[in-house]
Amino acid sequence: KERLAVAALPGNADKIRKAPVTAIIGMDNAFYEHLPELLPHTDARSWFIGKEDLARTTAFRNSSMQGAYFILAARVLGLDTGPMSGFDNAAVDAAFFGDQPSVKSNFISTIGYGDPASIFDRSPRPGFDRFNRII
Repeated sequence: KERLAVAALPGNADKIRKAPVTAIIGMDNAFYEHLPELLPHTDARSWFIGKEDLARTTAFRNSSMQGAYFILAARVLGLDTGPMSGFDNAAVDAAFFGDQPSVKSNFISTIGYGDPASIFDRSPRPGFDRFNRII
């Protein structure tokens, strides 16, 4: 916990120290090396070989989606979550993924049962039409 907390902004460090669990949602930028096993019906690995920008973008997008599923699953189980990005990614990567250079942190999330006195109500949300459009 402390290794992670020291890499976080002060306000987030306290949250990490107090939470029962904090998960690091990461991504493997060389994920495509596993595709022959995971997608044996096609040569998906070849889609990413020599295309590091595409692999990195795909890894980031997919880890973000998987992290969102993780948060939803925790909340369905009645747990509170505190997803955050206020931390030094390079420090977290060195501390936790140093032996796996292709693995990088995306975001972190505390998990547990929050104190109702310290849990914020949902912040205001703009109407759909303000930032979205259907074409």
